[in-house]
Amino acid sequence: MKIVKIDQNTVSLAVDTLNKGGLVIFPTETVYGIGADVTNPAAIEKLNNYKQRPYGKPYSIAVENQKMAEEYADLNQTAKNLYKQFLPGPLTIISRGKGGVAKGVESENGTLGIRIPDYPLVIEIIKKLGRPITATSANASYQKRPYKISDILDNISEKQKELIDLLIDAGTLPLREPSTVIDTTMDDVVVLRSGDIKLKDKEEVISRSEENTQNIGKELWQKVEKYKGTRPIIFALVGPMGVGKTVLTKGIAKAIGIKEEIISPTFNLVLDYETKNQGSLTHIDAWRMENQEELNIIGFEQLLKNKNAILSIEWADKVEQVIRGHSEDAIIIWINIKYSDNPKKETERIISWGTL
Repeated sequence: MKIVKIDQNTVSLAVDTLNKGGLVIFPTETVYGIGADVTNPAAIEKLNNYKQRPYGKPYSIAVENQKMAEEYADLNQTAKNLYKQFLPGPLTIISRGKGGVAKGVESENGTLGIRIPDYPLVIEIIKKLGRPITATSANASYQKRPYKISDILDNISEKQKELIDLLIDAGTLPLREPSTVIDTTMDDVVVLRSGDIKLKDKEEVISRSEENTQNIGKELWQKVEKYKGTRPIIFALVGPMGVGKTVLTKGIAKAIGIKEEIISPTFNLVLDYETKNQGSLTHIDAWRMENQEELNIIGFEQLLKNKNAILSIEWADKVEQVIRGHSEDAIIIWINIKYSDNPKKETERIISWGTL
C-alpha cells in the first residue's frame, strides 16, 4: 500500500493504479471512498474481498458527467431532472443499467446507482481514466464512516490492508452525511437513504392510545405497500422500553393480513408470521444482541435476498450500521416512538418516521 498526499502527480498515479486493476482510496465531499475500475471483473472481485461485502449487494459508480452516465444507464426524465438540479453533489441516482459494468456492480435486478462527485480530484481521475470507478465508502462493511485515514486503517485486518494499492491522504474531512440515494426506476421517486440533500421532510403524529398506534402501523404499510416485491421492506423501530414498538408492529401485521397474535420477540430474537395473501412478516428484537453481527447470525442477510421480505426490527438503533448497509437494496422506514413530555398524558406517544 502506497500512501500519498495530493500533489501534481496524484491523478496520474491513481489512474495508473486503476488501469492495473488496483484499488485506490480517495477523499470525496462526503467520506473517503475506494475506487476500482467498474469494467474490470478482477478489480471488482478484489474490492469484494476488501469490503467483505455480502453476495448480491451492488456498488454505485462515479462518473465525470451526465454524458458518461448515459453510456452505462438509461436515464428517464425524472433522473435527468435530478441530474440537472443536484449534480455534481452528494446524490446517488438509481437507474436501469445497460450491462456495461463488471458482474456485481449492477444490482441483481439490473439497476445501477450513479453519482457525480463534487470533488475536483475525483472528477480528474475519472476524466483521465476515461470510464467510471466505484463510488463506495472506504470502510469495510458495517464499520464506522471514514472521515480520516485512521478510521479506515484502524478497523480493517492486515489482509485487507494488503489489498489497498494506493491511499490518497487529504487529512480529516468535514463530518458530512453520505450521499442521498434515490431510486428513479419506479413510478414514484423513492428515497432509499437520506444524506445532506433532503428531499422529504420527516412526518410526525401523536398517538393517544394503543389503537391509535396500531392504526399508524397500518397507515405506514399502506404508504409502502406498492413497493412490495421490488425490494425488501424494513420497518426499523427505535424507542425506549414499553413505548409501543410491538404495538405498532401489530398494526403493520394486521394491514398485511396476518391473523396471529403478534408478541414481542425479546426472548426469541426473531419470530415469523405467515399470511396466504401477501407473504410473511419477520419480527426481530435486537435488544439482547451484544453486537451488530448477531443480526446476520440470525439470518438477516439471507432474508434480504427475498424481494418480498417484510421485516419489523425493534431496537433497530442497536444494529443501525448493519441495517443502513442495505440502504441501496432495501426500502428502510425508520420509526421513532417517544413518550410524551407531558406527565399528565401517560398514554400519549409521539411517533415520527422517514428514511433518515
